[in-house]
Amino acid sequence: MKIGFAQLNTTVGDLSGNVRRILAAYRDLTARGAGLVLTPELALTGYPPQDLVFKARFVPLNLAALNELHREVGEVPLVVGFIDLNPGPGQPFHNAAAVLQRGQPLRRVHKSLLPTYDVFDEDRYFEPAQAVAPVEIGGEKFGITICEDIWTEPYLPRRLYGSSPVESLIAQGATAILNLSASPFSIGKAARRAEMLSAVAARHGVPIFYCNAVGGNDQLIFDGNSLAIDATGALQTRLAAFAEDAAVVELRTPPSELHVPPFPSEPEELFHALALGTRDYLHKCGFHSAVLGLSGGIDSAVTACIAAHALGAEHVLGVTMPTQYSSRGSIDDSLQLAQNLGIRCQEISIQRSFETFRAQFSEIFAGLPEDATEENMQPRLRGMTLMALSNKFGHLLLTTGNKSELAVGYCTLYGDMFGGLAVISDVPKTAVYRLAEWINRDREIIPRATIEKPPSAELKPDQRDQDTLPPYEILDPILQGYVEEQRSTAEIIARGFDEKTIRWVVRRVDLNEYKRAQAVPGLKVTSRAFGLGRRMPVAQRFVE
Repeated sequence: MKIGFAQLNTTVGDLSGNVRRILAAYRDLTARGAGLVLTPELALTGYPPQDLVFKARFVPLNLAALNELHREVGEVPLVVGFIDLNPGPGQPFHNAAAVLQRGQPLRRVHKSLLPTYDVFDEDRYFEPAQAVAPVEIGGEKFGITICEDIWTEPYLPRRLYGSSPVESLIAQGATAILNLSASPFSIGKAARRAEMLSAVAARHGVPIFYCNAVGGNDQLIFDGNSLAIDATGALQTRLAAFAEDAAVVELRTPPSELHVPPFPSEPEELFHALALGTRDYLHKCGFHSAVLGLSGGIDSAVTACIAAHALGAEHVLGVTMPTQYSSRGSIDDSLQLAQNLGIRCQEISIQRSFETFRAQFSEIFAGLPEDATEENMQPRLRGMTLMALSNKFGHLLLTTGNKSELAVGYCTLYGDMFGGLAVISDVPKTAVYRLAEWINRDREIIPRATIEKPPSAELKPDQRDQDTLPPYEILDPILQGYVEEQRSTAEIIARGFDEKTIRWVVRRVDLNEYKRAQAVPGLKVTSRAFGLGRRMPVAQRFVE
């Protein structure tokens, strides 16, 4: 038997569109000789559907779409993810897979292990399977699992489950494992996932066919990288990363000479993940173009490169908005970047608006020194300018702030935080520099001066980020320990960092929760992103 992988980019809630996508892939794969076709987790509804499942017609319409698929499939079985009703006690639904085949009754499998950590909250909606059993297809006994069902303890954040669906299925005679997955991307996760699945296959002596979703859905990015692994744990096939793909793989193959390419470097992987997330967020939300501010700094430059790659240069507008504090070099770097990318660029000075706005407070602020109040007027005027362009021309406004700044509140509410999508808000500043170097690997796209000059908001004379913040090569490891690894202050101090610096950073992270609560959605690429992946109260008094 040959297994067909339909690595699909589905849209949450687009039931009819998803049906068309599934059927097109099914027909292509069966024409190529597949004897069974496998789709990702919840391919019919898109993942994650979240509270759409509670809309009165959503789950019934998903079942009607499943029946439509059943009428269209032929003799070759299709294994498709959908939402099933739970008639018994507990949550009202099951995260499920159906085996569809012409002339055969629909066969259902329910997900056993429901993740409730990080970005997952599946036990809010779904009831776990009561039991698991292999499904016979074409004379083979397949163990059908859904995403988390195949994850093993060393690769989970902690010991979470008291049972292993895979072990139970193999004990009941399963000779191969199918897995329908929607595993969100984070840096390096694809390689760790492959390592885990190889270990599972080798330990149990069965082949594993792992079909992962691909595409961006809101803040989550799904990387594809579907895998076929033989019974020895050897990787036989890896489908494309960050793109729809299809492949037909033999159920059992002799030792192969196939060359499976290595996983890409971190900057390459990160760039393509962010481009996919940006493209899908715009298109799935009905936008066709984007606008962003170009400051001459590295964050806006990298964001512009991602947007141009994702959307096409003709669909990206850059805007440089100088004041008296903007250096001529920053303006020229912005214009040069736009020329290198082939994107349109407008120069709109906000100096007159800034002077007018500042003047209206001359009496109220009389005798008071200028401070962050006047500094923040500038990004707020820039935000208003960009939103006017967004409103008038229908562009989605992309914000350009990075994770390091967002963590410690080095950003302006209703200013540079204005926007519809925060492209690099989960990318630490040091990783932004690595992205810039990767973007420039073949030719200079981002001007060298942008990369080499000291970062500055340019809101007052001779301003530098390091006037306020620790150096980013110190700040970022502290943030990784505190935010992503959830380490205590004492544990981070033990790593050799200056105690005063650590306590300043930790306090700034805690104090600026209110800003992040008002931030626009950002694309998740690390193990723990602000927003969807980290939920902290704003009004609270716990001090580390």
